[in-house]
Amino acid sequence: MITVIPAIDVIGGECVRLTQGDYDRKTTYYKDPLDAALRYEDIGVRRLHLVDLDGAKAAQPVNLRVLERIASRTGLEVQYGGGIKSDAALRSVFDAGARRAICGSIAVKSPELFAGWLTAFGPERIVLGADVKGGKIAVSGWLESAETGVEELIGSFLPAGLTQVICTDISRDGMLEGPAFDLYTGLQAKYPETEITVSGGISSVEDIYRLDELGLKSVIVGKAVYEGRITLKELEKCLQNG
Repeated sequence: MITVIPAIDVIGGECVRLTQGDYDRKTTYYKDPLDAALRYEDIGVRRLHLVDLDGAKAAQPVNLRVLERIASRTGLEVQYGGGIKSDAALRSVFDAGARRAICGSIAVKSPELFAGWLTAFGPERIVLGADVKGGKIAVSGWLESAETGVEELIGSFLPAGLTQVICTDISRDGMLEGPAFDLYTGLQAKYPETEITVSGGISSVEDIYRLDELGLKSVIVGKAVYEGRITLKELEKCLQNG
């Protein structure tokens, strides 16, 4: 069964969701993200996707305290993204308890540094965040667009050992309209040895089962859970099937 990874997006220390990456279209779901993390752990979730949206905007991690509390008070494997643009930032994220670090903008703007991290820390700890907007990679909290395409970006880091990619279709993020199935199946077929994690647009548990049938290896779920489109009981059943 496909690995299901619930998302907690953080602004100002609170669990929120944005629509299409728009900071002005924000909904708060939990004042304390730890409460959400504990609920996920209770139903059998093992891996958590934690996004520091303040950090993405500030170009440095901001909500490390949230990471520390979740990592120290749960047994969840936390993958953390948002503002990791220097050696110091990366080490601060690992020191705060993250199992994996998600790096997006730095891979586009300083590819040599990102490739060095893959070598130094290992591909099991360094994840490429490939966020797509209009067919191009978006960076800096989705506020800027690069000229690089997603396939080009992934392919460029395979020689450095890249094995994990989280690909977010920004046009579908938070829209609850279903993921871009063709995008993900195409990427997984092109890079069969790479774990392509689906992110953006999950609207129901049926989307998860379809992705599993299509051979995708992991999927991030967020707004669909917070809005009740996927219940915790349905999520638990997916985990049990796994």
